[in-house]
Amino acid sequence: MWWKSNNTSAKSAESSGNATASSSAIPRFLAPDVLAKITSLELLARTVVEGFISGLHRSPFTGFSTEFAEYRQYMPGDDLRYLDWKLLGRTDRYYIKKYRADTNAQCHILIDASASMRYTTGEITKLQYAQFLGSSLAYLANKQQDAVGLIAFDQEVRAHVPALSRSGHMRTIFGRLEQLEAGNETKLSAMLHEAAERIARRGIVIVISDFYDEPDELIEALQHLRFKGNDTIVFQLLDKNELDFEFSEPVLLQDLETEEQIHVLPDILGEGYRTTIQQHVEALRDGCARNKIDYELLTTDKPLDFALFSFLAKRARM
Repeated sequence: MWWKSNNTSAKSAESSGNATASSSAIPRFLAPDVLAKITSLELLARTVVEGFISGLHRSPFTGFSTEFAEYRQYMPGDDLRYLDWKLLGRTDRYYIKKYRADTNAQCHILIDASASMRYTTGEITKLQYAQFLGSSLAYLANKQQDAVGLIAFDQEVRAHVPALSRSGHMRTIFGRLEQLEAGNETKLSAMLHEAAERIARRGIVIVISDFYDEPDELIEALQHLRFKGNDTIVFQLLDKNELDFEFSEPVLLQDLETEEQIHVLPDILGEGYRTTIQQHVEALRDGCARNKIDYELLTTDKPLDFALFSFLAKRARM
């Protein structure tokens, strides 16, 4: 599942030049190869989030504003103090809004930085996409006055920044994210258990990984996070070719973690591989659903808007 063609090389954001961009210069749906040209993760995160929020003003989610940490349709039992009476008068729509101070929490971002995250058949690696996604979610959480923390790991913790909301803390988060490099073999389930023990105060936990581990062990580890009282969001991040297996000619593949090599005939192995990866994805998705864990499958060719929509949907249900 984490095999790599021996003629495919990883590309880094740093090698893309010194180009910079602003939210006004980039369309709302941000292609990953465009983001790879932005050399600063802080600038990238601001570009993604502010462009995304501006786009919502033109969407069916009328009235969403960065002034509010939560903006959603009214549900029976909601506190009427938070009802948007002006919007009700104009549109007959019932929406609830809460200001940032009403919903601040801790948000921990867990990123898999193992060797399999180096894989790419496109413009960026899975790890680079995870850096883009992680920095955007951290920036968004910080704008909501949530304390943001970071844990990155392969078979051991490579970076740990405790969740804080003090001035200058986000520079530390972005700095550690920028320094991440794909490391060694993964021990994903074990590291999720360790992260659950490290996180002392319950809050939101976002896990970004390709999730190449036994599904039963992964679900047990995610249950540990949920048992500690955390609202858990899972982003399974894959290269499109890991799902579709679109090799058309014989190819030599190499496991990025064990360096084992194998000659593959796509016509013979392709269908079996696609069935296996779909079974793995479904097992993870079903296990998350049973444990009330939000699950989102992303591929590295997709705009980050999809991930942000999932994150905001989770926040709206809290």
